[in-house]
Order: sequence, then structure tokens, then C-alpha cells
Amino acid sequence: MTPRPLIVGLGGTTRAGSSAEKALLTVLGRAAELGCDTLAFGADAMPEEMFDPNRTERSERARALVDALRRADGIVIVTPAYHGGISGLIKNALDFAEDLRTDTRVYFEGRAVGCVVCAEGPQAIGATIASLRAVVHSLRGWPTPYAAAINTRNKPFGSEGQPADPTAIEACHTVAHEVVQFARLARATQTAPHDAR
Repeated sequence: MTPRPLIVGLGGTTRAGSSAEKALLTVLGRAAELGCDTLAFGADAMPEEMFDPNRTERSERARALVDALRRADGIVIVTPAYHGGISGLIKNALDFAEDLRTDTRVYFEGRAVGCVVCAEGPQAIGATIASLRAVVHSLRGWPTPYAAAINTRNKPFGSEGQPADPTAIEACHTVAHEVVQFARLARATQTAPHDAR
């Protein structure tokens, strides 16, 4: 029996229940509905220490994150837009992917990475999507063709007495579909791990 693809997501802010956290759970929830196993790394599960390439010691959180990324068939990254770029919390977590540099499957090689950005306003969203995709490319990942741009001004995931915006939900589901589709395709065509170096 073929194992279920594993989709690993990281995202959110230090504020519980943020739009970024809700977007992450929406994407991963859809991936689970599509038959995947999922792991979510919100702010309370990300490494608390700053990444230091000169230190070999890693906290339990850092080891768990790196292990999950190593096993992932697909990855989802959700960030708020802070001054036109990725939040420090998300960028620091992604820096721990450097621990995958000597793996046979280096960094995010051979994996689709779904990108989601939450912000109030299109300028911040667009700049941050470009920044996030650049980071994914640097990690040898494949950013999905569609990136979800979530405008948080009107509470896209609902609030008391207010339903979620179907456009925001559909955007998150589209990211999930593309990551899962690529993960399945990669599994089907991958005969053996390779090292392009």
C-alpha cells in the first residue's frame, strides 16, 4: 500500500488565531481531505532560538521542524506581510532548512511549496509573495503557480456572526490542490533519490 503524502505547513504569527494561522489550517485541512497526512508548525511549535549556522546544537522544536521538512512530500508556507517582506518568525524557521544541505534530497528539492501571504493591502501582499517565492527558489523548491493573496482587512476567515469569505477559502484550497497534485506526481515519477551535485 502506497503511503499517504505528507504535507508540512509552517505559518502564523505570535498572536493565536491570526489570519495567517487560520489560512495555514485551511490549506492543510483541504490537503487532509484530499488524502494526505499533514503537520502544522505554528508560532508555538517553531524554534524559539535564532538560527545560528555555527551552532550544531538544536532545540527540540528545531529538530522536529527539520525532521518534518526532511520527510515532507509537499510544503506550505503562510506568512503575514511585514513591511513588504516575510515576517522574522517565518524567515527564522525557514533558515533551519540549512540543516538539510547535506541530505541526498537537498533543502526542498523535488517538492512543491505553496505560498500564502496575509496582509492589509495589495502592495504589501505582492511584494511579500515575490520575496517568499525567491526564498523557496533559493531552497530549490518549486513554488506552486498559484499563490494565495489574503486581504485581512475584512476578516476573511470570519468572526463572531460573520461568515468566512468564500474567495479566501477557495484561494487556500487552490494552494492545497496544487501542492498535493505535485506531491503525487513527484512520487509517481520518482524512481530513486538523486543528487544533482
